[in-house]
Amino acid sequence: MKFQFKIQPFQTEAAESVVNVFIGQPKHGETGYRRDAGIIEETLFTQDDEFETGYRNADVAISREQLLSNIRAVQTANNIVNSTDLVSGLGAVSLDVEMETGTGKTYVYIKTMFELYHAYGWGKFIVVVPSIAIREGVKKSFEITQEHFMELYGMKARFFVYNSSNLHQLDEFSQSSGINVMIINTQAFNTTLNEDKNVEGRSGNEAARIIYTKRDEFGSRRPIDVIKANRPIII
Repeated sequence: MKFQFKIQPFQTEAAESVVNVFIGQPKHGETGYRRDAGIIEETLFTQDDEFETGYRNADVAISREQLLSNIRAVQTANNIVNSTDLVSGLGAVSLDVEMETGTGKTYVYIKTMFELYHAYGWGKFIVVVPSIAIREGVKKSFEITQEHFMELYGMKARFFVYNSSNLHQLDEFSQSSGINVMIINTQAFNTTLNEDKNVEGRSGNEAARIIYTKRDEFGSRRPIDVIKANRPIII
């Protein structure tokens, strides 16, 4: 069965509001970088430039003052009290997009990914969800909207569910151009975001410890460092 999706104006406006926060940001396209391929056995194969190339989001180039001005313009247009400053310590900017239950929030943030890619070339995203059940629901949403967004934008988003026992998916995430999405639940991502508490020998969630420790099976790399190198946008 194929789902038919109707484009709702308020959903389009929500995605456009996020895009408008970054007015003035140049479109760099896909930014290549030399990624950390880890330690591998030399007898297996020889690394080449293509193997070591990854694609990451370009830095936010506009100033904090411009960001705040853009945010206030979006807030004013939507009858929202203007922010007085940007929140520090949460990346270049932290945005709250509030929508009523049942209005298609998942659809909107997937659409926003395509719009951000089209406008600024940003294609690396992480969707963090509070439970395994919601994680599976989000994955299903990506699956059933794939053809719909292909018709709208002429491309598909690659997506996968983070699994600490299959870390090499992170290499594919790093190496792939276009829109790439990692879906992860908070236990695996470390709910406290406190790296010091998630090391070998300390109590805590095992999946959270794995993401912060060097793994022999992952070329003696820390998964969090491989993720970080992509400069992802977190939803």
